[in-house]
Amino acid sequence: MKKEILKWVSVAALAGFMTPVVQADEAAMAAAGAEIFKRCQACHSEDTSANAFGPNLSGVVGRQAASLPRFAYSEALEKSGIIWNEDNLRKWVADNAKLVPGTRMRHVAITDAAEQDYLIAYLKTL
Repeated sequence: MKKEILKWVSVAALAGFMTPVVQADEAAMAAAGAEIFKRCQACHSEDTSANAFGPNLSGVVGRQAASLPRFAYSEALEKSGIIWNEDNLRKWVADNAKLVPGTRMRHVAITDAAEQDYLIAYLKTL
């Protein structure tokens, strides 16, 4: 019985100790992602009230593709049925034309998995 209680106390203490570390890691990843996002800023805004050459990316994680008003998406993206979850965002930044043939977006592919992680961490903060 004492061993079981000690186990739960240890797990709880560890969980309490780990939370700030995890939050720090997420913040560091998002900060690194903000640097990577600078490549995207030529076409994309973070401002919800303004689209640029491309649509604004505020709230993109979890959003239906081609769903923002006031932006003319390609027919291919409109018909894609994609939800911008982590997996689809990863595929999109790696090779958007492969994910959605006929898309109008052109960009430099981000194929490094760590850079994708950082960028997605940042997009989650928007």
